[in-house]
Amino acid sequence: MTRLFTRESWETGCTIAVEHTAEALHAHVELDGDVAIGPGDQVRVHGAPVRIPFGESITLRRRATVSRAGLVSQWWTKLRAALDLTELYEITFSSEKVR
Repeated sequence: MTRLFTRESWETGCTIAVEHTAEALHAHVELDGDVAIGPGDQVRVHGAPVRIPFGESITLRRRATVSRAGLVSQWWTKLRAALDLTELYEITFSSEKVR
């Protein structure tokens, strides 16, 4: 019952891979220790923003704070995700032809 509303937080190391090329534009973070991230959990990477010019990629090490969501926050995140997904559907039962 202690994790119903509260967050558990801890610091860990992480590896950041950033690529800004014609083939790819991405930034990936891998946490040390094989930490599983669940619904409502938060990861904050510490340090200055990473900016690289076009055509380059970089891999660096940083510290990150992982905040595990409480049970209510996990449930709320799952519910919102399910409801947000339904916004993608557009179903009509109109007898009119599409012009």
